Amino acid sequence: MFKHKGVHQYTWYQDTLGRRSMIDLVIMSSDLRPHVLDTRVKRGEELSTDHHLVVSWICLRRRMPDRLGRPKRIVRVFWERLADPSVRGDFNSHLQESCNQIPREVGDIESEWTMFSTSIVDAAIRSCGRKVSGAGRGGNPRTQWWTLEVRDAVKLKKESYQAWLARGTPEAAEAYRQAKRTTAVVVSEAKTRVWEEFGEAMEKDYRTASGKFWQTVWCLRRDKQLSANTVYGGGGELLVSTGNIVGWWKEYFEDLLNPTDTPSVEEPEAEDSEVDSFITQAEVTEVVQQLLGGKAPGVDEIRPEYLKSLDVVGLSWLTHLCNIAWQSGTVPLDWATGVVVSLFKKGDQRVCSNYRGITLLSLPGKVYSRVLERRV
Repeated sequence: MFKHKGVHQYTWYQDTLGRRSMIDLVIMSSDLRPHVLDTRVKRGEELSTDHHLVVSWICLRRRMPDRLGRPKRIVRVFWERLADPSVRGDFNSHLQESCNQIPREVGDIESEWTMFSTSIVDAAIRSCGRKVSGAGRGGNPRTQWWTLEVRDAVKLKKESYQAWLARGTPEAAEAYRQAKRTTAVVVSEAKTRVWEEFGEAMEKDYRTASGKFWQTVWCLRRDKQLSANTVYGGGGELLVSTGNIVGWWKEYFEDLLNPTDTPSVEEPEAEDSEVDSFITQAEVTEVVQQLLGGKAPGVDEIRPEYLKSLDVVGLSWLTHLCNIAWQSGTVPLDWATGVVVSLFKKGDQRVCSNYRGITLLSLPGKVYSRVLERRV
């Protein structure tokens, strides 16, 4: 179909006997065949066999759909920088700047909450910046062995391979074999060195930073787990469309988290007059200091590090917000909204009951509820 030179058509060569053949093909469905622009052999690419790489170019007019389970590019706030005192100072300066621009009259709880949540997230972005994370950040975190020495050795091997293809002399073949052996040794030594460093770091984290240790273990386990693109519905049927899968997950967690046969519990009436008093900044500060770092945020994207980094101005603003909620008897919608995340346990990944659901709640809402719990 496509006219090319002989070297770009034959995919297999046997130089000793002078044989060649077109035995490697690209299989294409009939609906994609009109979109194929070209197909040819790429002789410059190294393979571990005596075959050459076959490549096809396809032009599609529509956007390629996202593949289920494919790692996406994740951009998040670089909140780890709040551990730096200078960054923490910038964070509070930006938050105070936003606080000074807000009118002092008390509005409804939703408007007050919107101003606070928007200001604290914006201050975190401006002071900490953003960070690309996840498997889709453009680099493989497991290729730390790719050093300058390895890169130069691989480059020399490729140049020797291309020289052997162009000349075909015994000297060029011997040079390529030598470069290939050298590269294999360099890569093996680099990988061994990196794995030893990784093991030493894991051993150190196990003794001094258990949270980081288990986070690394979880990431390694998650990379080996295949994402389930299909699930079994309530009747045992296999659901394949995204809409049906999301709908069944929603129905499953609604039934699981809202049982109908729960016994009623009578709540004791509070006798302490402290319940009716205003919430103090000392109460809020004590609860905020007890928040655990590194936890996932709720729907408002406010992390515990944001609250733990607040100075007097920020804590005063949060206390003011809690008092509005206490006096009005209502809380913002974000405080009552939970993000349900499913964590796989074991068994068939297509069965919803083999997952553990956890609910991510708003951290300012947690602070408010814990202050009330302490009072009663």
